[in-house]
Amino acid sequence: MPGVTVLIHDQECATEKRRRRKRGTLEEPRTRVLINEAVCEGCGDCGAASNCLSVHPVSSELGRKTQIHQPSCNLDYSCLQGNCPSFVTVTTGASGGGSAGSRPNVPELRPEDLPEPELIVPADEFTFRISGIGGTGVVTVAQTLAVAALLEGRFVRGLDQTGLAQKGGPVISDLRITTAPVDQANKLTVADCDLYLACDMLAGAQQANLVVADPERTVSVTSTAQVPTGQMVVDTHVEFPDPAGLLERIASASRPGSSLAVDSPGIAEQLFGSDQTANILLVGAAYQAGALPLDAESIEAAITLNGVQVDTNLQAFRRGRQLLSDEAALAQLLTELRPKTVAPQPTPTESWIASIVRAEHGSELERIVLSRVPMLIAYQDVAYARRYALRVEQVRVAEVSRAGGRTDVAEAVAFSLYKLMAYKDEYEVARLHRDPALKAEVIERFGPDARYRFMLQPPMMKSLGLHKKIAVPDRVGDALFATLAPMKRLRGTRFDPFGRDHVRVVERELLAEFEALVDELAARVGESNHAVALELAQLPDVVRGYDDVKLDNVKTYKEQLTRLRARLTDASRDRVDLPLSKGAP
Repeated sequence: MPGVTVLIHDQECATEKRRRRKRGTLEEPRTRVLINEAVCEGCGDCGAASNCLSVHPVSSELGRKTQIHQPSCNLDYSCLQGNCPSFVTVTTGASGGGSAGSRPNVPELRPEDLPEPELIVPADEFTFRISGIGGTGVVTVAQTLAVAALLEGRFVRGLDQTGLAQKGGPVISDLRITTAPVDQANKLTVADCDLYLACDMLAGAQQANLVVADPERTVSVTSTAQVPTGQMVVDTHVEFPDPAGLLERIASASRPGSSLAVDSPGIAEQLFGSDQTANILLVGAAYQAGALPLDAESIEAAITLNGVQVDTNLQAFRRGRQLLSDEAALAQLLTELRPKTVAPQPTPTESWIASIVRAEHGSELERIVLSRVPMLIAYQDVAYARRYALRVEQVRVAEVSRAGGRTDVAEAVAFSLYKLMAYKDEYEVARLHRDPALKAEVIERFGPDARYRFMLQPPMMKSLGLHKKIAVPDRVGDALFATLAPMKRLRGTRFDPFGRDHVRVVERELLAEFEALVDELAARVGESNHAVALELAQLPDVVRGYDDVKLDNVKTYKEQLTRLRARLTDASRDRVDLPLSKGAP
């Protein structure tokens, strides 16, 4: 249309909907999204498709994976558009379940069980900055403490800077609490802060936020949780900055010896089955450190007046206090709550194959091999796992003899070779979706009567140009996977019905090329080219995802492979070979 056009869109934001669901004023949808991390490739495509910060990258034994952060999920289901078969939709039953896992049975902590702290900040005129990210309750914490001060007859001036709160952007809340009216700006100025509460490390370490701190005045309390940014969600190459460096930046702006670092989300998750009370727990730690000149009774009264998950928030505040007053007791409780896991004992066959790699007992290389040999046997067969172990040992012998006893390259080969050997074709996806661990997770998080559906895109649909996923009910999926998984014997043979697919062909070619590269590394690795050899051995971690996402990453992999391979000079003095035809020792 000619001229100026104005579009006005008025809609309740997703963050506000989530707040209302927590308060019980808006019905919560019964369908939630879960990612089977065993199937997930950690490629970031679901984050790119949804632009959602509840799609969290997480570290695992097999590298980067992705999980849905249930408490912050806005339930718009846009992440399902990611090109990946790892997604499962769960419909909760009458037993409930939802944003948090099952709450542990934690004994109640009473206020009289906690000693009162000695105040280390001014009592009459007190300034306070909370820095965090949107959707985590930063403003709620500030309002709660403001109410607590009002209940004590104090004067309060505050300013909330919410910015891009809806997208996990930085949120800053400043408070001035005084015993008499003051004519000062609501916003804190340079070196104007008594307590600096960093609910997020990245936000807390930003100089623009940290400018209010003073090394002679400020007490800092920081959450050590590593919450990803939007760029980290979609780009697998962007890693979280060094946490030690971030904490040091905050500590250097604080009074010597008064900087406290707490894994408040981790503790809250263990105690209450959700990390949504992490900021209140952090407030409890600040109070017990003597950095909050309010009465505990007033703070608890304000929490009660807020009316949201009152009992849980009260306990979170008290457990934060306990962290400083009786750390040993809290540590003991957390130990008791930690799931008891028993490492599976390797079978004689698995032990025999793993023993081919004569790594030092207790070393990282031994751990990697011991964990992956059983997985490769389950993936294909014993011969396949033996092929893996022989090549890893070939590199280990060469590296130890020519690179000063190091095993870095062998460890990288053990990691990368498994990744390429255990590519996730239709048979492997079927096997992983049949794992009882998936059903156990659904029951634990969403209740025993929850039903789930696998969100799949069968190859036949793709060939017809249909890119929308279909929802396969759990019982139908189990029957389908029970038929498909044993067909792994056809993998790589001329009878493989999926073997001619372009992606499957590329995956087999990648494995053959990397095995040839491993032979080359074993022949040439030494002191002078060790760094390049290590980069080459680590390079397959770039290859992530499914279908077009994987093919795009393969292009990147091959470009980097060509560049690095040209830098691999021949550093070998005496070639060390372990013929692959030999049997195990």
